Amino acid sequence: MHENFDIVIAGGGLVGASLACALEGGGWRVAQVEATPGGGHGSPAFDERNLALARASVHALRSLGVWGHLDAAPTPIRHVHVSSRGDFGAVRLDAAEYRLEDFGQVVVARELGAALERRLLELRGLTRLRPARVAAVGSDHEQGLLLQVETGEGPRTLAARLLVAADGTRSSVRAACGIGASEHDYLQTLFVATVGLERAHGECAYERFTPEGPVAMLPLSGKRMGSVCTVPAARAEAVAALDEDGYRALLQARFGWRLGRLGRIGRRSAYPLTLLRAQRLHGRRVVVVGNAAQTLHPIGAQGFNLGLRDALVLAEALEAHGAAAGDPGAQDLLARYSGRRQQDRERTIAFSDGLARLFGNHFAPLRAMRSVAMAALEHVPGLSAGLVAGATGFRGEVPRLALERVR
Repeated sequence: MHENFDIVIAGGGLVGASLACALEGGGWRVAQVEATPGGGHGSPAFDERNLALARASVHALRSLGVWGHLDAAPTPIRHVHVSSRGDFGAVRLDAAEYRLEDFGQVVVARELGAALERRLLELRGLTRLRPARVAAVGSDHEQGLLLQVETGEGPRTLAARLLVAADGTRSSVRAACGIGASEHDYLQTLFVATVGLERAHGECAYERFTPEGPVAMLPLSGKRMGSVCTVPAARAEAVAALDEDGYRALLQARFGWRLGRLGRIGRRSAYPLTLLRAQRLHGRRVVVVGNAAQTLHPIGAQGFNLGLRDALVLAEALEAHGAAAGDPGAQDLLARYSGRRQQDRERTIAFSDGLARLFGNHFAPLRAMRSVAMAALEHVPGLSAGLVAGATGFRGEVPRLALERVR
């Protein structure tokens, strides 16, 4: 015997959970297969990373009913400062100059995950299987794909008319459905930690490029920032072994003294950096979203923002298709979804990967060109408008939910 669903979401991370929220009220029978058990044991994606949410993403999370469930007020980004050590150019952006209240907001991934969990508990008609995983994807059935799911209470068989792979970079569902992925190893490791400050940050986000890799600082409440420090992979083990004073000295040397002497360093987490890109976004009755579709370098803080747009556009396409008589796994629907995502996806991947490669190249003539370009972005009126549109999530075709403040 099997259980019939219109849509099965494999993955309970930030993007998978957001998609479940976006599908509410659509008339679909939805199941979510989550690896973690719940009850305080959140997804590994719900960690201490500080997420820079684009303004459009904030609007979307408000529309989905998630924003009001946050325990702590997010910190706005009203200013942006981008520089490169040894280059004379810099980019300084002020939201007020673009008639914006802010460019976006900073929230801890763990806190956003908790808010999503509270919102999911409010949804009617969502079946959640956890802890569970999709162990096998079978051949077509009259009701769709047959999924073998391992749960804590034993195996279950689900029939899904549409399977959504939202199970992260190492997506087993993507692989089981025969969708390949290309991968580029940046040979870098990212260290994330909260850091205390001597001076107030003034709600400014910093991106600092150095020969050893980029450093970012995201504003948090009080005199605190979320620090992001990239080091060569060959040095990761040595950096991880540093005590608090040693790591503070490293971060201070890399970032500089704009905010005075850095203070207390919180718990550090490390992540190897790769660019992963699914070769296609859909197959027969399957679609890939979020990190399963593309995992980006964190430069520009576009990873979750891009994945959220995947979820929003998919929900929008399914709503337009209609649950009353429509098939959520119809090939023409999935092809339209993939087509709608192509430009945004290509631009965002090119932006983050291009920055990583551009600022990782220290050829002297290229550095001079970089400096001139950064100076032009700051001083030539209107030149930075496209950069701001992309950073705030309002470039190209914007999902409807990202344009609405309330649902």
